[in-house]
Amino acid sequence: QVQVVESGGGSVQPGGSLRLSCTVSGSSPNVAYMGWYAGRQRDMVAQWHRGTATHYSTSAQGRFVISKDNRKNTIYLQMNGLKPEDTAVYYCGVDVVRLGRPLTRYWGQGTQVTVSS
Repeated sequence: QVQVVESGGGSVQPGGSLRLSCTVSGSSPNVAYMGWYAGRQRDMVAQWHRGTATHYSTSAQGRFVISKDNRKNTIYLQMNGLKPEDTAVYYCGVDVVRLGRPLTRYWGQGTQVTVSS
């Protein structure tokens, strides 16, 4: 019943910026963690931990910023100083808590980021 939808990808030149968005909806999900993951292997880029902490990959540190809008159940990834090696499909992953069950991760469909000259 949980839906995860990303948007904001596009094509930019090196040094450009993009802001990705991820909105969670469905049966009143109790979200423990949200994050951004890149490529087929879903490499961790940035994570939001219940608003108490944020974590970034080494390559994202200093260039990307993750934030959350609680009223909209949305997280954002502000991507600055983009490089060609950032090119990938970016997926939003949402970790949901349910009574008596382990954490369940739901994935969005992905949004394409392309950085080229």
